[in-house]
Amino acid sequence: MIVFDLKCGGGHVFEAWFGSSGSYEEQRSAGHVRCPVCDDGTITKAVMAPAISAKSNSKAAPPTPDAVKVAMKMLATRQAKALESSEWVGTAFADRARAMHLGEEKHATIHGQASLAEAKALVDEGVPVAPLPLPIVPPGKVN
Repeated sequence: MIVFDLKCGGGHVFEAWFGSSGSYEEQRSAGHVRCPVCDDGTITKAVMAPAISAKSNSKAAPPTPDAVKVAMKMLATRQAKALESSEWVGTAFADRARAMHLGEEKHATIHGQASLAEAKALVDEGVPVAPLPLPIVPPGKVN
C-alpha cells in the first residue's frame, strides 16, 4: 500500500491509501477520490511534510471518550453521505468489482460485503477497492 497526502480544491489536506500510483490515478480520474471534509472531487497530491518523531520520553494523552464519540459520529455521517451515491451490492461485491475491473461490466460506484480473503484477492489482482472506515450494514438497518 502507498499513502498519499492529498489536497482538495477547497484547500483541505488529507491522507489516503492506495495499492499503487496507478490505482490512485485510476480512482481519481474516475471521480472516486473525494475530500472527506467537504466532498470536493478536485483532488491533487499535496506536498508531503517530513515525518518528525516525538521525543522518546513524551507520550501523547489518549483521546477522551467524548472526543472519540464526536469523531466516530463525524466519520459515520461522512461515510453515510458518501454511500448515498453508491449502490449496495451485498455479498456480490467481490464479483461485481472484479467484473468492472475486467471490463465485463460498466463501471459504477458500489459498496457491499467481502470476506478478508475476497478483499485480499481483489487487491492482489489489482482491482481498485478501498475499505470503509466503519462497518456497514444493508440499507434500512442501523450500525
